[in-house]
Amino acid sequence: MPTFSSSQLTSLAQAMFEAVVVPAADANIVARSLVDANLCGHDSHGVMRVPQYIDFLRKGTYKAGAALTVISETPAVVAADAGWGLGQVQTYRLLDKLLPKAKALGIAAGTLRNCGHTGRLGEYAEFAAKENMALFAAVNSHGSGRRVAPPGGTEGRISTNPICMGAPTSGAPVVIDFGTSAAAEGKVRAQFQKKESAPDGWLIDHTGAPTNDPGVLYSEPRGNLLPFGGTQAYKGFGLGLLLDLLCGGLSGGSCSNPTFPLAGQGNAAVFVLFNPALFGGTDHFLKETTGLTSYVRSCPTAAGAGPITLPGDPERLTKEKRLATGIPVPDGTWELITKAAGELKVPIPG
Repeated sequence: MPTFSSSQLTSLAQAMFEAVVVPAADANIVARSLVDANLCGHDSHGVMRVPQYIDFLRKGTYKAGAALTVISETPAVVAADAGWGLGQVQTYRLLDKLLPKAKALGIAAGTLRNCGHTGRLGEYAEFAAKENMALFAAVNSHGSGRRVAPPGGTEGRISTNPICMGAPTSGAPVVIDFGTSAAAEGKVRAQFQKKESAPDGWLIDHTGAPTNDPGVLYSEPRGNLLPFGGTQAYKGFGLGLLLDLLCGGLSGGSCSNPTFPLAGQGNAAVFVLFNPALFGGTDHFLKETTGLTSYVRSCPTAAGAGPITLPGDPERLTKEKRLATGIPVPDGTWELITKAAGELKVPIPG
């Protein structure tokens, strides 16, 4: 498994995007976002996505340099059409519109439809936390990606529909970011590219029987992902269903439905920023969030257990390690990247 520095992968990804006429500034935003996902340990949202995005751009599915079109706007709301532009670029454009609204009013909500894959949602919670803002975010797969079967079902009916929430503290923010399926589809894809089995509890085959073969998502007869929650998977499915309804319904995009192809193209999204300054006050907010996180970290631990970790800690620890030692890229992923780079005549790191 080859290992690269973050700067090597960022330069490679940016060059590949520029080779398919993505504007340099946009290419840099996407490249940095993908590599940051790798640094944080979320390889499912990292450079493995470069060949996928390149393929979409070459086919015209994604539009290089697409503008963000505002559909409707109020002092506290922006509904926008991303025009199938690159998701990270369009998401930051939306947040740039929401941030001054939240600062002025205390809360601002925005939606995206026809948006390319937005990437790791936790990145946007970290962005908001730097502004002392709390964030709620969710996306669906814009009608496609129906890989999650309801409890007891044998066919997918909704997409993985991740949810993200983040809150600033006086130190590091607390950020949760997870799909409402047992695992993100990208994590299954990563196992597939590594030619490794998926863990127990992730997948079922086309009959509804448990399987560890990640290939069931990518060949006929197709299997499906399970909702998270194990024996209480109805909770995971219920949360995923509500997020699908909100993302498709509020954005003017689409909820999961059978008129769309199975393979996912991008997202419909909902983002809400909260400004504590106009609620209980920023000082109070940070005092309370810092106090609670410190209290939780001080919890006594059982014999053999490691230190208490909070949401966001694993990503920060992995980032420190990978900045020092490099980012490992699975052989299967690297083969796809080098193939795409060769077609684009982009040199790869030695």
